[in-house]
Amino acid sequence: ATRESAFVHAIASAGVAFAVTRSCAEGTSTICGCDSHHKGPPGDGWKWGGCSEDADFGVLVSREFADARENRPDARSAMNRHNNEAGRTTILDHMHLKCKCHGLSGSCEVKTCWWSQPDFRAIGDYLKDKYDSASEMVVEKHRESRGWVETLRAKYALFKPPTERDLVYYENSPNFCEPNPETGSFGTRDRTCNVTSHGIDGCDLLCCGRGHNTRTEKRKEKCHCIFHWCCYVSCQECTRVYDVHTCK
Repeated sequence: ATRESAFVHAIASAGVAFAVTRSCAEGTSTICGCDSHHKGPPGDGWKWGGCSEDADFGVLVSREFADARENRPDARSAMNRHNNEAGRTTILDHMHLKCKCHGLSGSCEVKTCWWSQPDFRAIGDYLKDKYDSASEMVVEKHRESRGWVETLRAKYALFKPPTERDLVYYENSPNFCEPNPETGSFGTRDRTCNVTSHGIDGCDLLCCGRGHNTRTEKRKEKCHCIFHWCCYVSCQECTRVYDVHTCK
């Protein structure tokens, strides 16, 4: 029940919703189609067109699929349900208008617009930020008619309580610096690192203070490319030397 598990549940749940929604809009699924509920009045200089993506339907399928096993009255199920929903909410929050111009020579006499999901990379980046700011919780037990039920409460009362868009966890992460088959950690030895970065990809952090090795590597790349009329490109092949840094 770590913050890594919270991220995995959130992005997997979002991935199901995203894939179903995109499949509906592309016409590859026979049980759904375009969204016709969120059009509203047209804007200045444009009209509704294309196929708006029905994210509500994708979220519904994801909720039934990803949450199917999370029906136990324990803390882990409560955590997984919360993080699954946070991942799906990310898609709904980032729906936006996408438009296309029509007309002679790109004059944009007519512009049609439709609701679209963000790129999945944008969803992943947003959830990565939520992973960095995930809220630590504590487990509380309550006696109900069906028996003992576990719920989650924010560990630190002075901090802002997590919203439905935040990720939550209640166990500390294991040490990922060393290999550990029980936690699925491969360790960071021989990982490529960035010697100039002070972030998580930098050699100082990624190598866990063990230091790093440096080697030179020759790579063949295309260079001095020339466009010939008409219509092909010819390139030479250059050998370039790079410094590669790996964790000890």
